[in-house]
Amino acid sequence: MIVLRELSKSYDGGRSFAVREVSLEVAEGETLVLLGSSGSGKTTLLKMINRLVERSSGTIQVDGRDVLQQDVVALRRSIGYVFQRVGLFAHMTVEENVTIGLRLLGVSEEERRLRARELLELVELPAPAYARRYPSELSGGQAQRVGVARALATEPKYLLMDEPFGALDEVTRESLRSALKGLRRRLKKTIVFVTHDIFEALNLGDRIAVMHEGRIEQLGSGEALLKRPATPFVERLFRKPAELLGA
Repeated sequence: MIVLRELSKSYDGGRSFAVREVSLEVAEGETLVLLGSSGSGKTTLLKMINRLVERSSGTIQVDGRDVLQQDVVALRRSIGYVFQRVGLFAHMTVEENVTIGLRLLGVSEEERRLRARELLELVELPAPAYARRYPSELSGGQAQRVGVARALATEPKYLLMDEPFGALDEVTRESLRSALKGLRRRLKKTIVFVTHDIFEALNLGDRIAVMHEGRIEQLGSGEALLKRPATPFVERLFRKPAELLGA
C-alpha cells in the first residue's frame, strides 16, 4: 500500500506550491489515476513517491514505512517507472534495454535473456522478432511496450506511469490501453497512472484523483465523478464526458 498524508511540495520556500496538502491511499492491486492538466501537480506527486523529487512536508509511506527511512536505491527497485518519453538507450538492443536493471543487480546473462523473453512475450513483442532490434527500429507504440517491459523486469510491487501514452496517436494509445488492462489482470500490480485524458482515466482507473492547482478536487470511482461531482471544477471537467457517455 502507498499512503500519502498532508503531502506538499514547494520549489520557492513556501511562496507557492506544486502540490499542497494531498492525502490519499493506494490499495494493493489498485490502479489509481491522477487526472489533471499541465501544472496541476500530478507528475510532481508521482515523482515524490519514489523520491525523484523530495517532498517539502507531509509523509509518504510505502509498505508501511516512510520512504525517507528506506534506502533510495532499494526503494526505486521496488517501484517500476514508465515515462512518457520512453528513454530507451539507443546503443542497446531491446533485450539489453529491458534487462538493464537486472544487469546492474548482477543477474547472469542467461537469466537476463530468459527474463527478457518472458517480458517481451508479455507485452506482445515476441523475442525472436524484437529482442535484437535497436530502438531506432521500433515504432512509438513498440518502444513504449519495451519501456513497460523494462519497468517490470526487476519484478517491482508497484508501477508508476507518467502519461506513458501521451505522445502516441489515438489508435496506438487504444491498443496500449487494452494491453495494460490485460497486464493488470495477469500481474495484479499496484499502479499509479498519470494522465490529462479524461476518457483514458475512466477506462483505466479503479479510482480517479482529480488534481487542480496542486490539490485533489475529488477522489473516487469514475461513476462517482460523472454522476456526483463534488466541486464546480469537477462538474465542468466531466460535463461533456457525462453527456457523451449518457451518465
